[in-house]
Amino acid sequence: MARHVITGGAGFVGGRLIEALKGEKVVVFDQQAPAASSVEFVQGDVRNPSDLARLDLGPKDVVHHLAARQFHGGVPADGRDAWFADVNVTGTRHLLEAMQRGGAKQFVFFSTDMTYGRPKQTPVPADHPQSPIGPYGKSKRDAEALLRQAAGDFGLKATIFRPRLISGAGRLGILAKLFGLISRSLPVPMIGSGRNRYQMIAVEDCAAAAVRAAALGCPAGAFNLGSIDPPTVRALLSNVIQRAGSKSLLIPTPGYAVKRTLNLLDLAGLTLLYPEQYEIADLDYVLDTRLTTEALGWSPTRRDEDIVFEAYAARPGA
Repeated sequence: MARHVITGGAGFVGGRLIEALKGEKVVVFDQQAPAASSVEFVQGDVRNPSDLARLDLGPKDVVHHLAARQFHGGVPADGRDAWFADVNVTGTRHLLEAMQRGGAKQFVFFSTDMTYGRPKQTPVPADHPQSPIGPYGKSKRDAEALLRQAAGDFGLKATIFRPRLISGAGRLGILAKLFGLISRSLPVPMIGSGRNRYQMIAVEDCAAAAVRAAALGCPAGAFNLGSIDPPTVRALLSNVIQRAGSKSLLIPTPGYAVKRTLNLLDLAGLTLLYPEQYEIADLDYVLDTRLTTEALGWSPTRRDEDIVFEAYAARPGA
């Protein structure tokens, strides 16, 4: 029986992917056990080839590669390029080597829209130039390059997903500080006027895309994941405030000055947001998902307003 092997399967997206693969043979490879007890668990680190060898990958396996360092939990002030690359690039290389040894060729990879950098056009197509502005985006771009090389080396079939901000019940991320202000009916500052769109994607829709790609044999190429017709930041946050019964007021700010301040705080080791997060916060940034729909038969099912409010409603202490 074919197996779905999920690296980083104990994480936010991994948990939803396990649910979406119900009835399939699922193996989770992670440093910590997943919440689901019905799946096989192999404890290990993608940076360790001997750990990966215990997966005993074979020709029928589909590998969903979610294990990655992201902007949460212990990001160092210095040496960020090497810190992200250690897992996101080196770990991916070791995983591909394990796949080649075992004859596994089907690969679903969750990359990021941050490989694009500042968008030159909106909506952003999947063939947009990749000019990441920070270490996380660079590490994912470099990992994608390894997949293209592996396609030539041993026939890897890799579906690459570049999602916008993944959200939903169970993840706060950069929204945590905003949610804290809204819950206390405090003023909510926006970076810029709030007239720009900052697209989301529901975690359930990410899992559905991975399942669809696997069912089709992992079509090669890069595919964007994002919601349809996202609202402006002002409209999105106003919706959350209203539904939360909050009295918070939205405060527009001069984007350049705020980003300059955030940059100085980051340099001083007092990081509130990372450059890859705040540099695009006031830009109109929407991904074009038409290719994903055409090639995979996938469409997003969730609206940004509902995605964000569910995350707010499920926050700790709510």
